[in-house]
Amino acid sequence: MTERTGSFRAHTARAALAALLTAAVVGCSAGQPDPAPGPESSKKPPAPSAAGGPAPAPAKGFTLVASGDVLPHASIIRQANADAGGDGYDFRPMLLGVKPVISKADLAICHMETVYGANGDYTGYPAFKSPPQVAAALAATGYDSCSTASNHTLDAGAAGIRRTLDALDKAGVRHAGSARSAAEAKRPTILRAGGAKVAHLAYSYGTNGYPLPKGQPWALNLINEKKIIADARAARRAGADVVVVSPHWGTEWQDAPDARQLRLAKRLTASKTGGRPDIDLIIGTHAHVPQPYEKVNGTWVIYGMGDQIAGEMINYSGSSDPRGNQGTIGRFTFVPPQQAGGRWQVSRAEFIPQWFDTGDGRVVNLNAAIKRGADYTDLRDRIRRITLSRGGVKDGLMMGS
Repeated sequence: MTERTGSFRAHTARAALAALLTAAVVGCSAGQPDPAPGPESSKKPPAPSAAGGPAPAPAKGFTLVASGDVLPHASIIRQANADAGGDGYDFRPMLLGVKPVISKADLAICHMETVYGANGDYTGYPAFKSPPQVAAALAATGYDSCSTASNHTLDAGAAGIRRTLDALDKAGVRHAGSARSAAEAKRPTILRAGGAKVAHLAYSYGTNGYPLPKGQPWALNLINEKKIIADARAARRAGADVVVVSPHWGTEWQDAPDARQLRLAKRLTASKTGGRPDIDLIIGTHAHVPQPYEKVNGTWVIYGMGDQIAGEMINYSGSSDPRGNQGTIGRFTFVPPQQAGGRWQVSRAEFIPQWFDTGDGRVVNLNAAIKRGADYTDLRDRIRRITLSRGGVKDGLMMGS
C-alpha cells in the first residue's frame, strides 16, 4: 500500500468564454478569442487555394496547463463540508487560488487520484472514496480532462470507477486512464484546443495490490511501454495532432526521478512514426513532491507535479512532511507545424509553483501570493530549485505566474 496519510484535521457555465470560440475550436477546449486583425489582414481577402477557392485559415496554437494529484484525505473532505456550510461538500473554494491560471488555458488537465463514493460513504486514506462534488469543482476551476489512472483507482472496485467517470461526465470533464467498458477503454480521449486535436492518455504503475475487476482487464491502464506507444499511434490514426501522456509513476517522497522514470521517458520520447515523435508531452504524477521538468529527445517531460490538493502528509519515516503539499502547474504553448503532417512544437515551457495551505484549506499560487506581499519566497525558491534541477533552463524552461 502507498505510505501516505493525512493528519486529519479540521463546468460552472463558461458560456461567455465559449461564445468567443471560433468554429475551429469546438469541444472541450476553453478557447481564446482570435486576435483583432491587423490593418492589412482586415483588407486583404484570403489567398486563393490551388482549387480556386479561399485558402483555409491557418491553424491556431494553444496553451495547455497540467497539475498534480487531487487527493482528498479525510481532513479535505471535512474542509469541503465546512465550505458548503455543513450541508454537502464544496471543493470550489480550495481551488480558487489557481483558477485564473487554469481557466485561461485553452486546455487544462488535472490528475484525479481517487475514486468517488456515494450516499455519504466517503473515506480518506488508505482506501479513498471521495465525494463526487469534487468533479463539479474541477469543472468550475476550468479543467477539461483528468487522468484517472492511479494506484488508488481500484480502491472501491469497478463501482468506484463507474461512479467517478459518471460524475466527471455529468460535470463536463473528460477523463483518461480508467474505463467502464471495453469499448470505452479502446477509444482515445481526444479534445480540441486552438486548431489542434489533442489526445490524452493515462496509465498507472500499479494498484496497491488490488486485482483488476473480474472479467474487466480493461478497467485500468497499467504502464507498459509497448501499450503506451501503440495507444499513441492509435490516437494519431484517430486524428490527434498532439499526444499527451499522463503516467502515474516514480518513487514517493523522492525529489529526483527514479531509474524507471528516466528509462521509460527516454524510450517513449524516442518512439517515432515516419520521423514524427509518437508522444508530444509527458506529465507525470504520484511522488507527492515536486520533481524536475526536462526535455528528453526533444520532448518535454514533467517527472512529477506534486500534490495539488492533499491533507497534511506523513512520509515513510512517519514524520509530517511539508513537501507533500508542494507542487507545480506546467504550462506549455504549442504552435502549429510549418507543413501539414509535421509536429506541433512547444514554443514556450513554464512552471508555476503552488502550495496547498492545510491550515486554510486552499491551493496557493505562490508567485501571485508573493506579489501581494506574502512571505513565501523560500518555499517558492525550493520548488523552483527542484523543478530546474535537471537543466530545464538550457532548453528554455521558465517560471511563470
